[in-house]
This record gives sequence, structure tokens and C-alpha cells, in this order.
Amino acid sequence: MTTTLDIISDPICPWCYIGKSRLDAALAQRPDHPFLIRWRPFQLNPDMPAEGMERAAYLEQKFGGPEGAERVYRQIEQVARDDGLDLDFAGIARTPNTIDAHRLLRWAAIEGRQSLVANQLFHRYFQKGEDISDHAVLVDIARTVDMDAEATARLLAGDADLAETQAEDRQVREMGVTGVPTFLIGGKYVVTGAQETETWLRIIDEIVQKTADLAAAKRG
Repeated sequence: MTTTLDIISDPICPWCYIGKSRLDAALAQRPDHPFLIRWRPFQLNPDMPAEGMERAAYLEQKFGGPEGAERVYRQIEQVARDDGLDLDFAGIARTPNTIDAHRLLRWAAIEGRQSLVANQLFHRYFQKGEDISDHAVLVDIARTVDMDAEATARLLAGDADLAETQAEDRQVREMGVTGVPTFLIGGKYVVTGAQETETWLRIIDEIVQKTADLAAAKRG
């Protein structure tokens, strides 16, 4: 019996990358996990200009100056390193608008490649410093995960699913989501933040046990 796990995330969120890495470690230890994973959009900066902005200026504006930005990201970098993730914040030149990255994730769901695309978006942004609002980068991601690159380029050139993606972003905010990562289990239970792998193992084991108990009760 499968259980939906909606991952509400933005690919420029470092805690989302850390949270995904921890979840992945739990799923690897529980290969028979019950989750059907779906990625849902949340733009940390919905008012970001389409061309993005210079990252240093963005961080200083957000965290009240260079010292605040350095303090916050030094902590994040240490947590990531402890988890085995090598994030190259210095290599990121611009903070992008992520609406097109979310559109790509939406299209990837049709082909069952959402998690592959999410992996690529995080890797390209945090480890290669690529601009994930650049259509050439997004098309290359599509090609890398065996999506139709030419069709992706055509879709990105227009407004395909733009309104739908923005509406889904608004929907999760109306549900009460104010930050990411946020995980919605079975459409009912909310888990917030980059939870430890051990927490996910307990959640998976509890779901599996409850499913077994229900099956046993029906047989009895």
C-alpha cells in the first residue's frame, strides 16, 4: 500500500537539499518504503525579477548585511558538510527566479522523473553554480534525465503551465505552508524542516507497522 509524500520545496533552498539528502538516506535503508513521492512548488522569492539578481546583494538584503549572510551560510555549509554534501556557495553568482525550474518539475512528473530532475536542479545550483533559470540549463537537465529536450525547450519558450504552477504555489501557502522544506504525508500529516535520517526511518517504520496492523485486523 503506497502513501503519498508531497515534498514542498524550492531548488534554491539549501535546507531543502539537505532535507532531501537525509530523506534519501532513509529511503535507501528502507527500499520497501511505502512512499509515492511528488514534488510541489514553493517559490522562496515569488517577486524575484525574471533575470534574478546578483547573489551577494540578495543575501545582504535578506540577512541585513554581509556579516549576517556569512553567519547564516557558514552554519548551513557546516551542517551540509557533516551530512556529506559539498555545497559551493562561493560558486553561485546569481539568485535566480525559480518558476521555470518548477515548471520543469511539473512536466517531469508526467514521465515519472521528478526526483531525477530535483536531484539535477540541486546539484547544478549548489555544486556547479549554474543558473537554473537559464532555459539552456533546464533543457540540458531534461536531456540528462531522458526527457524530450526539444519539447522542453518549446514549452519553456512559452507560458505552458505557468499559471497552473503559480496557482499550486498559492495553494500550498493557503494550506499554511510558510517555509520549506515541508513534507505532507498521505495528504494529512505535516513534517517541517530538514529532518534527520533517523526521524524518517521512524516515520517509515510506523507507517509500515500501521499498514500491517490494519491488514491483520481485516483478516481477523
